[in-house]
Amino acid sequence: MQQLNSAQRRELRAQAHGLNPVVSIAENGLTDSVLKEIDNCLKAHELIKIRVYGDSREDRIAYYEQICAQLGAAPVQHIGKLLVVYRHNAEKAAAEAKKAQAARAATAPRRTKRSHQG
Repeated sequence: MQQLNSAQRRELRAQAHGLNPVVSIAENGLTDSVLKEIDNCLKAHELIKIRVYGDSREDRIAYYEQICAQLGAAPVQHIGKLLVVYRHNAEKAAAEAKKAQAARAATAPRRTKRSHQG
């Protein structure tokens, strides 16, 4: 399980504020297929919200801890029936950095050699 300091957790909570839940845990609980879907969403987005249907707070806490432990994610926030989890994806970060570098190179002014005629 990843560990976050309070500043990182605060920043991630702010980023998650506008997110919609991408996975739901219904009456069947945290099945293998739900865990696999959460894993896929974490690979794609890094930061996700999960909605838990059910009134048992103890079940929600158990799901939260199980998700973080099994998938190597960091707990960000548990508020009501929403769980927010984060897992850093190094491949995604590298791809985004490469994309940003290519964009900077494309917008950078090009220098041309001028021949001095005199």
